[in-house]
Amino acid sequence: MTTKRGVGRAGRRPFSSRTRLSFREPHVPIDTAPTAAATRTTKYVYDFTEGNKDLKDLLGGKGANLAEMTNLGLPVPPGFTLTTEACRAYLADGDEPEGLRAEVSEHLAALEERMGRKLGASEDPLLVSVRSGAKFSMPGMMETVLNIGLSDSSVQGLANVAGDERFAWDSYRRLIQMFGKTVLGIDGEHFEDAIDAAKKNKGVTSDLDLDAQDLRELVESYKQIVREHAGREFPQEPREQMDLAIRAVFDSWNTERAKLYRRQERIPHDLGTAVNVCSMVFGNLGPDSGTGVAFTRDPATGAQGVYGDYLANAQGEDVVAGIRNTVPLQQLEELDPKSYRELMDIMATLEGHYRDLCDIEFTIERGKLWMLQTRVGKRTAAAAFLIATSLVDEGVIDPDEAVARVNGAQLAQLMFPQFDTRGQHTRITTGMNASPGAAVGKAVFDSYTAVKWSRSGERVILIRRETNPDDLNGMIAAQGILTSRGGKTSHAAVVARGMGKTCVCGAEELDVDTKARRFTAPGGITVEEGDLISIDGTSGAVYLGEVPVAPSPVVEYFEGRLGADSPRAGELVRAVHRIMTWSDERRRLYIRANADNPEDAARARRFGAQGIGLCRTEHMFLGERRALVERLILAEDDSERHKVLEELLPMQRDDFVAILTAMGGLPVTVRLLDPPLHEFLPDLTELSVRVAVAEARGEQHEGDLRLLQAVHKLHEANPMLGLRGVRLGLVVPGLFIMQVRALAEAAAQVAKAGGVARIEIMVPLVGAVQELEIIREEARAVLDEVRETTGADIRALIGTMIELPRAALTAGQIAEAAEFFSFGTNDLTQTTWGFSRDDVEAAFFSAYLDKGIFGVSPFETLDRGGVGRLVQIAATEGKAARPSLKLGICGEHGGDPDSVHFFHNVGLDYVSCSPFRVPVARLEAARAAVQQKREESASA
Repeated sequence: MTTKRGVGRAGRRPFSSRTRLSFREPHVPIDTAPTAAATRTTKYVYDFTEGNKDLKDLLGGKGANLAEMTNLGLPVPPGFTLTTEACRAYLADGDEPEGLRAEVSEHLAALEERMGRKLGASEDPLLVSVRSGAKFSMPGMMETVLNIGLSDSSVQGLANVAGDERFAWDSYRRLIQMFGKTVLGIDGEHFEDAIDAAKKNKGVTSDLDLDAQDLRELVESYKQIVREHAGREFPQEPREQMDLAIRAVFDSWNTERAKLYRRQERIPHDLGTAVNVCSMVFGNLGPDSGTGVAFTRDPATGAQGVYGDYLANAQGEDVVAGIRNTVPLQQLEELDPKSYRELMDIMATLEGHYRDLCDIEFTIERGKLWMLQTRVGKRTAAAAFLIATSLVDEGVIDPDEAVARVNGAQLAQLMFPQFDTRGQHTRITTGMNASPGAAVGKAVFDSYTAVKWSRSGERVILIRRETNPDDLNGMIAAQGILTSRGGKTSHAAVVARGMGKTCVCGAEELDVDTKARRFTAPGGITVEEGDLISIDGTSGAVYLGEVPVAPSPVVEYFEGRLGADSPRAGELVRAVHRIMTWSDERRRLYIRANADNPEDAARARRFGAQGIGLCRTEHMFLGERRALVERLILAEDDSERHKVLEELLPMQRDDFVAILTAMGGLPVTVRLLDPPLHEFLPDLTELSVRVAVAEARGEQHEGDLRLLQAVHKLHEANPMLGLRGVRLGLVVPGLFIMQVRALAEAAAQVAKAGGVARIEIMVPLVGAVQELEIIREEARAVLDEVRETTGADIRALIGTMIELPRAALTAGQIAEAAEFFSFGTNDLTQTTWGFSRDDVEAAFFSAYLDKGIFGVSPFETLDRGGVGRLVQIAATEGKAARPSLKLGICGEHGGDPDSVHFFHNVGLDYVSCSPFRVPVARLEAARAAVQQKREESASA
C-alpha cells in the first residue's frame, strides 16, 4: 500500500466497489477562509487529519488514536473531534460554549465536500456516528449514536444508493432506538418489547429474519414510542439529530454509571469527554460486510497470535453488546481473505507503532476494510507481565519501559488464590476465559440483588445472558461475572478485565432465565438464585458448589517455595521474577514491612522486605498479658507498678529477641506502647452492671467497686484522642523504660549469639518536642546502662511517629530531638480530617463517594492536598533542621500504589506496609523512579 489511506483516499464515500458506489478523490482543506471561530484563541474542533496520539488530554483516547491512524495512512472514515475543553465548558455553563456551533458547521461542511454528500440528503445521504471518547477508556459507560442523518425523507435515498431496502430500514430503526434511549431518555425496554413483538408476530427468533416491510412497520412503532414517552416527534432535521446527540454525549459524562466507573477506576471527574463525529461505514450491508474487534496479542494470556471476534452482517454495537454470538477472528480468513490479510498487516503496523498490545475495532463494508478505533488494549494481570517481558526480548522496549507498563494492582491480582480442582467437582460447562481468577458465590440474576446481597456480606456471582452498562453496580458488587453470550470483546469481558474481576463469557450451553432467576445446563442441572457456584476465569470452567482454592504460584515464588527456574514455575512466574529483578535495580525507596511477630517478620523478608518499619508492641500485650497491663495502669502505688513491670520485662525481651533474630541484622523500628487506653481496661458498662447486681443482691463487691471508681476516673469520651502514646509513657512511670530496656537487652542477647541487631525506637503520638525530649533522655540512659553491663555494641536510633498535624507543622523543632520520622498516615488522616476511622467509613463514606466528595477513601489512598501537604512540610522542615534525618511511612498507605509514588516524590527514604503488600510496594517504588527519570530527561 503506497498511498496514504485515509488521507490521499479520504474522498472515498463509505460504500465500496458497486457501480453507483465508486469513490471520489476530492480533498477540500479544512480551513478555507478566516471566520469568527478561526479568530478565537480556543479551538474546539479538530479534523482527524489535525491530531495525533499524544493529544489524549484534548481529543480523548478515541479521537487522538483516530487522528494517529489517519496520519499513518490507514483506512479511517473521515470525521472530526469536539475537544474535552468543549465538554468541560458545556458542563460548566449548561450550554455549548460560544463559537462551538460555528466550528462544527465549518467541519461538517468540509466533511460534506470531501465525501461529496450532504448530511441526511434525500438522495445519497451522508450519515455520521456520534461517539464519546474520554482520555481514559470507559467501555460502554458513555453514549454513542449511529446513523445520524436518517429520516423519513432520506431512508429511501439510502436504500437506493445501497441497493438494499432492508438495510436502510434496519439502519433507520437502529437510529430511532439508540436516539430514543440515549438522547431522549426513553427506557430501552420499550424498543426491545416492540422488536420482540415484531418477531413473534412473524414467527421468527432472529432480527435478521425481519424483512424490509417488517422493519418499515417497526420504524413506525418506534416513532410512536418516541411520541408517547418523549412527548415529541422523532427529529427529522439531520443537524438537529447531530446537535442533540453531541449534547447527549457531553451529558453522559455525568451519568451515574459513568461516575461509578470513574470512582472504581480512579479516573478524575474533571476531565470531560471528547465527541467524535465520524462518517458512517456499514457492516450490516450483507454477507460480504461485517464488524469485529481484534487484539494484536491475547489480552488474557499475552500470547502472540490472532485474537478477536467477528460478526458478519452486523454493526459494531452488536459485537460489543454480546447479543449475537461472534465467530473467532481466524474465520475471517475464510470469509474474506483480502480483508483478513489487510487487517493482519494493519495490526502489525499498529503494534509496531504503539509498541504494545493494541485493541482494534474495524468494519468491513462490502469487502472494504475500515478502521474505527485503536487503543492500547486492556489486558489481564498475567498478560501485562508476559507482554512486557516479551517486548523486552523482542527489542521493542527496554526494562525501564517494562517496569512502567505493569503496576502494583496487577501484581496483587496475580497473588490471589486459584482453584484447586484435584478433587471431585461437578463441572457445569466451560465458557470463554474472559478475565482470570477464582470466584465463588451465590448465583444472582440482576444487579440490584447482587448489590443488596453483597452489602449483607454475601459473596455473589452475577449471571446474565449478556451485560450492559446498566449492570455496572452489580458487576462491582459481585465476586465474578458469568454470561451465556458474548466473547472476549463483549461488554462483560472488557469491563471485568479493567476492574480485575473474574469473568467467564459465552457459556452457550447455559439457558439463562433472568425472570425465573435460574439457569439450566446439560445433564439436567438447574441452578436457582442463591445456589453456590464457582467460576474459573483462567480456564473458563463453571462448577456447581464451592471449589476450594490453592495458593497462587506467584505467592509460592515470593515465599521461596517455587524457584523462578523451576520447571513448575511457568512463564508467568518467570516474567514476574524478571520484572521484580528490574524493579529492585531501579527503585530508590527502601521497602520495609509492618510486623509484630517473628512469623510475619520472616514472611516479610521472603517477600523482599529490607527491614521492619513498624513493630506494634501493643499487639504483644493481648491475651494473657492484657491483665498485666490492666494492673499496671490501675496500680495504686509504685510498688505494685514495679512488680508488674518486672513480670512484663522478660516477656517483652523474648518477643524482641525472636523478631530481631528473624530479621538477621536488618533495621527494626519498634513503636512503644500506643493503644487507646480503653483497650486495656475493663468494659465500663459490664463493670457497672456487675456492681449494680452485686448491690441488689447484697453481695460483697468492694473490689469491683474500687475497680469501677478507677475505671470511671480514667474513662474517656474519645479514647483515640486521649491518654495514649507518649502521654501514657509520661503518665505511667516506668512503662516506656521497661520496653526500651527489653529491646536493648534483646539486642545485646542477639549480638552475644553472633547476630546483628539494628534497632530504632519510635515514640508515638508526639505533638510537642518537649514530650519527645523527656522520653529520649530516659531511653538513652537505659541504652547506656545496658551497653555498659553487657558490653554489647547496641546500635539504636530514637525517633518519633508523625501522626498529628501539630507534629507535622513543628517538624523542624521535633527533628532536633529525633533521629528519624515515621509518618503514621492512618492517624494523621484521622486527625487532619477529624474522622474516626472506626465510625465514619460505615457511617457516611459511601455517601461521600457517591456525591464525588471523595474519589477514593482517604484511608485507602493518601489525600495529597491535605495529609500529603503535611507530610511534605514535615519532610522538608525536618531535613532542614537535621540533614541526616531518616524519613519513612508506616501507615496503610505504604502499600498503596498511588501513595508510594507520592512518598518517592517528596523524598522519603522508605515505605513500610503489610508483608503481603511488600512486592507491590517494591514494584511501585521502581515505577515512581522510572517516571521521575523520564520527567527529568524530558525537562533537560
